[in-house]
Amino acid sequence: MDELGSFPDCLKCENGILLPLSDYGRDGATIRYKAWVCSNPECGFNIRIDNGEISFGRTVSQSYR
Repeated sequence: MDELGSFPDCLKCENGILLPLSDYGRDGATIRYKAWVCSNPECGFNIRIDNGEISFGRTVSQSYR
């Protein structure tokens, strides 16, 4: 564990840690830990939940909303 807390290590690159991301549902309810992304920009590993299905490895991009 480090100063950032108890976030898990990224097993893909072994250099980053997985950071949780939150979102809002259709009705405005908070969805905690909707996605996890690696802190290492070169790695790009991510895992997320969309409509109850788990997906990983999709390209992560900036949202302009």
